[in-house]
Parts: sequence; structure tokens; C-alpha cells
Amino acid sequence: MIRKFKEWYSINITKHTSWFLFFGILLLNVVFIVLAAMVLLHLATKAGVVPKGGGFFEGLYTTVTMILDAGCIDNMVENPGQTRGLAIAGIIVILIGTLTFTGALIGFITNLISGIIDNVDAGKRKMNASGHTVILNWNTRASEIINDLLYKPDKQKVIVLVENGKDDILKEIDERLTDTVRRERREVHEKAKEMGGLKGFVFEITHRFRNKVSVVVREGDVFSTKQLEDISIKRAKSVVILGNDVNNTMCKFETRDRLESMKKGNSLTVKTLMQVADMTAAEDSNDDQAIVVEITDNWTMDLVNRIIKAKESHVDEKTGKKAKNNIVPVDVNKTLGEILSQFSLMPELNGVYSELFSNKGAAFYCAPATGEEENIEEYFETHYHAIPLTRMRVKGELARYFVAEEKRDGTYATRQKCEPITVDMNPNYDNGTKNVIILGHNSKMKEIMEGFESFKREWSDKNNELKITVIDDEASLEKMDHYREHAFVTTYDADIYDKDRISNKIREIVDANTTDTSVLILSDDSVLKEDIDANALTNLVYLQDIILEKIAQGEKTGVPFDTESIDVIVEIIDPKHHDVVRSYSQNNVVISNRYISKMITQISDSFELYSFYQDILSYDDDQEDQSATEFESYEVYLKEVDRFFKTIPGKCTAAQLIRAVYKQSIDPAVFSNQLNPTLVLGYVRPHVGMTLFTGNQNDIELELTPKDKLIVYSLH
Repeated sequence: MIRKFKEWYSINITKHTSWFLFFGILLLNVVFIVLAAMVLLHLATKAGVVPKGGGFFEGLYTTVTMILDAGCIDNMVENPGQTRGLAIAGIIVILIGTLTFTGALIGFITNLISGIIDNVDAGKRKMNASGHTVILNWNTRASEIINDLLYKPDKQKVIVLVENGKDDILKEIDERLTDTVRRERREVHEKAKEMGGLKGFVFEITHRFRNKVSVVVREGDVFSTKQLEDISIKRAKSVVILGNDVNNTMCKFETRDRLESMKKGNSLTVKTLMQVADMTAAEDSNDDQAIVVEITDNWTMDLVNRIIKAKESHVDEKTGKKAKNNIVPVDVNKTLGEILSQFSLMPELNGVYSELFSNKGAAFYCAPATGEEENIEEYFETHYHAIPLTRMRVKGELARYFVAEEKRDGTYATRQKCEPITVDMNPNYDNGTKNVIILGHNSKMKEIMEGFESFKREWSDKNNELKITVIDDEASLEKMDHYREHAFVTTYDADIYDKDRISNKIREIVDANTTDTSVLILSDDSVLKEDIDANALTNLVYLQDIILEKIAQGEKTGVPFDTESIDVIVEIIDPKHHDVVRSYSQNNVVISNRYISKMITQISDSFELYSFYQDILSYDDDQEDQSATEFESYEVYLKEVDRFFKTIPGKCTAAQLIRAVYKQSIDPAVFSNQLNPTLVLGYVRPHVGMTLFTGNQNDIELELTPKDKLIVYSLH
């Protein structure tokens, strides 16, 4: 019996130490107070001093009040000189009671409260949340995902689970969100100042930008079922699984080893996905959760696709239902390679995608569609706040895609009218000669070159020429041996410190071409943290000196140099360097990490968008299985107005232009070889900027000039 009690006591005091301690303190105090009351009552009766009422319970009450308030000893000891023994006993009771009752009990409760706070802080307590975004792991793209949620119309909740570094992450998030809020408020303030008076004051109050994002960061194990349940992963709106950064170390050997390891595969991403996929596929989880996974290598992509295939084929034996499967693998290198190659060919796309891939301003949206839904021309008759794009089948469901300022604009029908106009399009439009200089390299060079190759094949039947020159140090050129696979690429070795050699080659290429030249400056993403963007900024300085030199020459000769004849696209990795680059008056600053982050944010909200992004970022030749979408592949292009039209249209509204261009683009009398359904999204005007058609298209008046470029969504 004694042995069993000892065993029970040993186990339970280990498992429930706090409760044993609490009840121990409580029992000790009860015994002490009862004994103290009996002793004091005995001494008081013996001394002839009887407490009020004279009974045991009155003595017990007096004892407790003495312990809680020493001044209450007067209720028992009125004359200490006559009842010394009683007074001494009362003082002893007060001293011991203060330690055992007041001190121990209050100390225990205080520690208990501190423990609760520490547990919450350390992420050990369950959170009851729903409709939130869960981010597992952290990298340089993570804060931008949260930042883009600022532009959502409703309040957003984000829970981040990481292994360590909570304080640094919270600081990074706070800096990023604070910077965005201040910038947006500054823009609103400037607009209000232009309005002036009461109107400006009301505008600033009603349009004041607010932070509606609540972020909780917890440290823990992303593979732990309990900790994932503690952040209510089954109730989450979306789950984002991020990969690790290669350049967050200060040791070149550690960076090199990590880079080589990541090229082989990322088993941690696969392990995390398997855990998350099982939990979100449970019967009691939300049905419409999006699981977005960042991937940077083929091995991981292959395994993730196998997991997706297994989920698609799995059928629950009890319910007969297919497993929930909204896993979206985002190939980071392929996506960024496609984006950078497109920006090199059409630099203005940077500004276009920067807005369309975000939650600010115009954006891509999708909504459920049916096979019987009206065609585009019928849609035009009643919708003037959105531009319809296409329909695609995703996971067996038909979805329609459109561009609008808000998602509800896609279904906002009106009874407006649009007086038709006629346009005179050039059915034989071609891209002409594309001349690109690439300075430096990054880990996405193979994907960038593949983007160029697919573009060349896409336009192989047109009068189109592509010339690319890569300027980089000799060692890097040797490592990037895939340059040899592309006949349109020539290489030139030059060390980053050899300014004259680099500058002379750029001058030679620019002077030898009559068409505009695009210069893509890449940032090496495999260097130490302290060296991030260093080479890109150095190359930018070299290039800016050449531009300033040509401007000075133009002033001397009287033939002004057109600064827009050299389109500069600068890729940077650290957003903190953005202002440094902009100080050199370069408009096309590409923060590559931000593009992935913006896409992830939108995909998290609507996973069907990823299929659409894959379509517009890859040319027809890249589509491995076009039958999977049941629709032809479209892309976004910039087309010069003076070559796009045989005769440039006069003054018109956006509604008139959109409808007239689309109508003629599907006219077999004009496009006899192949119809080219074309939707105009906006235009770019040199030295002015970009305009996307949002809001009421009938209210947007425009008059195109020969140097403008139309932003179009089309087959070619």
C-alpha cells in the first residue's frame, strides 16, 4: 500500500508539480491557522482576555484577520503589558502566517500568472483563430507577404511559426509595415494638400491609410502536430510554407555548403508539407484552404507533385469523398526567371506587373464560371468596371479571370452604353529587334535563358531578332555553361572591378544598334549577407556614368540623347537598397523577392490564380500540356502604338478602345492567318508613366500618341 502511494505520488508530483505545490501550501495554511487559533484562544482564555463572541470560530476569524492585517491584533490583545504571552504568540502567528499564507500563496499565484504569460509568449498555449494566414518558416520574402495584406479591404490575421529568431522577425515586420503605412499616408496627405480647404481635410480623414493586419509570431517546431493545432491550422484561410535563405550567413563556407545542399533538394519543405497536408485534409478542417509551397529545385518539385498526385487519387473509405487538395507549388526560380526575361524584352512590364500582382490598385481576379456563361462581347455590353480575360479549368472547376480594381467589379453590371468606334489594326505586328545586355548573374540564369528561348520560338514566324550579350567575370561564365546552348547569346568576360572594360563593351553594343537597348543588371543571390546587391549597385554606377556621358555629348552636338533608348532593369534582393537605386533615376527597379511574395499573397487568397500566372508568364512553347487548361495560352505584351495601328485612333474613352480592338482582333477578314483575340489593359506614355484602365471605363478619356505603348493581353 505504501509502495503504491509512493509510486502514485512520484508520478503525479512530476506531472502536476504546480497543483501539488498549490494544494500543499493551502493545506499547510489551513492546519497552521486552525492550530494558531486554538493556541491563541487558549492563551486568551487563560489570561482572562476573551475575543469578541468568545467562541472558536470568532478566534479563527481573528487569527486570519491578524495574518492579513497585523493591526487587527488589537482585537485580541488590548494591553500587551498585562498579556505578554498572548502578545508574543500573536506576533509569532503574524510572522509565520505572513510567510506561509500571504507570501507563499501570493507568490505562487504571481508565478502562475507569469508562467501563463511566458507560455503564451513561447507559443505553448492553443490559439482559437479562424480565417487567418499561417506562415511556416521565415525568409527574405516573408515580410512582403504580410505587407501586401495591408491593402486588403478587411482585417487580416497572420500567425507565423518559426524555430527561432522571434524578436528579430517582429522587428522586421514592424519596420516593413510602418514604412508602408507612412508612405501611403504621405501620398494621401499630398493629395489632400492639392485639394485644400475642407474638401482636402475630409479627403485625408476618409482615405487615411490604416494598419489592419494583426501578426502573432511564435517559436516552435513546424513539424509538431500539437503546435500546428495550437495555431488553429485547420481553421486557417491559407498556409504558406517558405524555404530557407542561402545568403543569411556571414561565413562563405557555410553559404557555399548551404547553396550546394539546396540545389540537391529541400527535405524540410517536403516534410513540412506532408504534415500540413495531412492535417488540412482532415474531415474537420476547412474545405477551401490554400497550401502554398515555395520550391527552388527539381527534386523537391518532383516530390511535391507526387504528394499532390497521391492526394488527388486518395478516396476516403468511410465517406467515399476525394481527399482535400489545394496544394500550390510555386517554383521560385522558374517564376523569377520568366519575369526577368520578360522585363528585359519589355521593361515597362515591371510597372504593370508590380500593380497587377499586388492588392493595391488594379489586380487579377478570378471567379467561378459556367460553360453557358456569356462570351466576352456579351460581357462588354453590361460590364464597364472590369476587363474580362479568359476562362480556365482548374482542378476540374471552370474559372473566369478578369482585371479590376476590386473583385466585386467583375460582377458589377450596369446599363451604360458605349458608342462604338472603328480602329485600323496591323495584323502583321512584330517585335522587331530586341537587344539585351545582361550584367552579372544569379542562381536563375538557366531559367532566364529558357524564357528568352521560348520567346524566340513563340515569334519565330515573325520578323523578329533577339540579341543578348552577357557581361560577367570569367569564372562565373564558365560555371554558367548553359549559355552555349543558345545561339542568340554571346558572352564577354570582365571582372566587376574592371570599369573600363565593362563600360567600353556597353558603349560598343549600344552604339552598334539603332534600336533601343535593354540592360538587365542582376544581383548574385548566393553571396554573403554583407555582399548582397553589391555587384548590382557597382554595375549600375558604371552604366549611369555612360548615360550621363551620352547626355553631355548630345548637349555639345545639339542632338539630344533619348534617355529612354537605354532601358535599365535593376534586380535587387534587399528592399533596403531600393532608395539607393532610385537615386540614380532608374525607374525599373525589380525587387525580385517582392514579386514572389505578392504572387503568394494573391494565390493564398485564391489558389486558382496560380494556373493563370503560369500561363501569362510562360510563352506557348513552355506549356507542357496545354490540353490541361482547355484554352490557348495568352501573355501580356507592350506594343508600340504607331506599329500596332495602321492609323492611330483619335480621342476616345477606354471603353470604346477596349471594345473596338477586341472586335477587330477576332475579325477573320483582318486576321486571316490566325485570329489574335486582344484585350487592351492600359497604356504607357514615355516620361509620364503607366495607366491601367480601372474604374468606370466610360469615364477614362484618352488620346494615344505614336510613342505610346499599349498594354495588351493576347496570343501574340
